[in-house]
Amino acid sequence: MSGYKPLADYGLIGNLETCALVGRDGAIDWCCLPRLNSSSVFAAVLDADRGGRFTIQPTGEFESEQQYMERTNVLQTTFHTDTGTATVTDFMPLSAGNDGNQPKVRGLYREVACTDGSVDLEVAFEPRFDYARSETQVESIDDGVVATGEARRIALSSPVDLDADGDSASASWSLDEHDPEWFVLEYGTRAPREPEACERLLDDTVEFWRGWTHACDGEDCPFAGYNHDAVVRSELALKLLTYQGTSGITAAPTTSLPEVLGGVRNWDYRYNWIRDGAFTVRAFANLSDIQEAVDYLDDFLRLSREVDPSEMQPLYGLQHDSTYEETELDHLEGYRESSPVRIGNGAADQLQLGMYGELVLAIHQLSWSDREIAGDDWTAIREIVEFVREAWERPDAGIWEMRSGPKQFVHSKAMCWVAIDRAIEMAEEHGFDAPLDDWRADRETIKETVIERGFDEERNTFTQAFDDDQLDGSLLLLPLSGFLDFDDPRIQGTIEAIREELTTDDGLVYRYEDDDLPGQEGTFVLCSFWLVNCLALLGEVDRAREIYDTLCGYTSPLGLVSEEIDPDSGELLGNYPQAFSHIGLVNSALYLHEAETGGAVEPFQTQST
Repeated sequence: MSGYKPLADYGLIGNLETCALVGRDGAIDWCCLPRLNSSSVFAAVLDADRGGRFTIQPTGEFESEQQYMERTNVLQTTFHTDTGTATVTDFMPLSAGNDGNQPKVRGLYREVACTDGSVDLEVAFEPRFDYARSETQVESIDDGVVATGEARRIALSSPVDLDADGDSASASWSLDEHDPEWFVLEYGTRAPREPEACERLLDDTVEFWRGWTHACDGEDCPFAGYNHDAVVRSELALKLLTYQGTSGITAAPTTSLPEVLGGVRNWDYRYNWIRDGAFTVRAFANLSDIQEAVDYLDDFLRLSREVDPSEMQPLYGLQHDSTYEETELDHLEGYRESSPVRIGNGAADQLQLGMYGELVLAIHQLSWSDREIAGDDWTAIREIVEFVREAWERPDAGIWEMRSGPKQFVHSKAMCWVAIDRAIEMAEEHGFDAPLDDWRADRETIKETVIERGFDEERNTFTQAFDDDQLDGSLLLLPLSGFLDFDDPRIQGTIEAIREELTTDDGLVYRYEDDDLPGQEGTFVLCSFWLVNCLALLGEVDRAREIYDTLCGYTSPLGLVSEEIDPDSGELLGNYPQAFSHIGLVNSALYLHEAETGGAVEPFQTQST
């Protein structure tokens, strides 16, 4: 398993179309071009020998660290050697003018500067097109090299002469303290390469990120005192995962990073999940990124107007035209020999009833932000509610996309209740036409059924599914969504059962006990943040804050976090960085602030009980 780095050793850069993972050793080990859900050009994170990478690093021994330029997604990797210090600054260009009114610069820029003494450096350019399935040819050109394969072409301009050798190119050189040198990877269109132009693009990109990122006035900020830097980094990570063309947000920029090392829980997360809507809207809205929240939701509202609710998929590609069929890439060994490597996601064909409640809840939440609900939107909401009324009794795959067969998941049923409940509230608030008596009757029937069949009276807890005895971290959403009040003894019993049976000593929460797949997955970061929220609203603020700080301590040195955490080693597991996890970090900071200051948690509250 040599050649693989811990996930915490990677930073992420991007341009709202694609992303790249940059290691602390100066290697770009993952990048898909031209879009995040395109096939990979560099995939060493999934196969250290075959996947391909683009490395700039000292030739001998070195120590290194990474940092982002303050309040940006511009990444700097600094190398310390016996002879000097050098920094590689990586970014993909963005500017305030990237609004569709001018050509966008598509390129990956790597500035190399020696800041002390001199440093002997090497560059290795090893592209491998189409997940290393396509033959790659690298040839010299006047100012660098060009790589072709899979009917694709990329070019690397270099300040030093590169020796092209079949499917790769390399060079070694010595760098002293003087003006920086630039490597520019072009794809799709010609990218500026002159040093002055590169500097302008860097300045523009820094200005873009700092002009967009959450700004506050010290103590008046609701996130002040709640790991504010981690909140800002989460905001920046979420923006990186946003696709500018449709405003969709991908769950993660990677595929097949394992939830169990050496195991089979390896999924492609480069898709946009309806399920994530309410959490995402809350995070962006409370960071004052209202436009991002509106644009994200409008993408799904457009979909709701065009597609019958019964035909909606749980997940969509960033351009709504992706191939979802799962394919296993047997020629790649997987991260740290965790196979299979998968592209595509079969969950697109599942029935996930909870997503309808999440979508309606997200629309309801944005109504708190003075977003007007148009007539066409209400028609789409009504159709969703009517479908939920017809379908809520069906078994489904649940929030965790179980592949062991459909069940009567309690969370799914509760979110059907949420869909009807919030639609009733919007109809009453805005005077929309709706069969409210019928909706109220169905809302009550769903609640009664969930309590009758999804609650274990002997153990005083709700269970994962009807007539089942397994617990599930998603049950923490029952009070957070308003299904029952926090002071209801059945809710308090459920939270206590999860704390006792699914939670580690330091507050990390497992999703569930078993899913019929081999191996024990790590603790799920978002579930752990849900526990923080529940404890904060129960009045156990000190314990909630303790767990929150512990979770923030598990983020990478750059403040990024994956889907899961190994509770024994503290290692990050699963696709990285994970939008769900960063959304949880932001929202939990807000819950803590509101609990400690006595504020209301309006976006998730309901008038119905």
